[in-house]
Amino acid sequence: MVDVGGQADTTASATESPVQKSDAQWREELTPEEYRVLRQAGTERPYTGEYWDTHTAGVYQCRACGTELFTSSEKFDSHCGWPSFWAPLAEGTVRYIHDRTLGMDRVEVRCAACDSHLGHVFEGEGYGTPTDQRYCINSVSLRLVQKENADDVPSGN
Repeated sequence: MVDVGGQADTTASATESPVQKSDAQWREELTPEEYRVLRQAGTERPYTGEYWDTHTAGVYQCRACGTELFTSSEKFDSHCGWPSFWAPLAEGTVRYIHDRTLGMDRVEVRCAACDSHLGHVFEGEGYGTPTDQRYCINSVSLRLVQKENADDVPSGN
């Protein structure tokens, strides 16, 4: 079960992030769509993002600050229209906020380093993953750094 600390924390300022930038700095560094999703907790349309159907080996970083968040090893095909992972890269790379917006009761996932909105995590949906969790993450919130180690790729492909 995802632990949100037993609180309905819906404010971005509830936890201080190591990466501190002004709204003007974020607007200057991010595209309008990146800003809308990462800084205003928007959502990209399903099946339109860069990574929803990607199977490339590598590490997914926060597009806003570069923190490594997920790997392709935990990515799976959920057929929901967004990239899905069954766990983050490591404990403490993401933080959770109880989200009651839009008339729903969900758990928002944010980058622990810069407090950018990534998506939401759901559990108990019956996917055959080790955690029975689905981290449903916006592609625009991520940047895939491809794995450079060619030793893991079978020859002849």
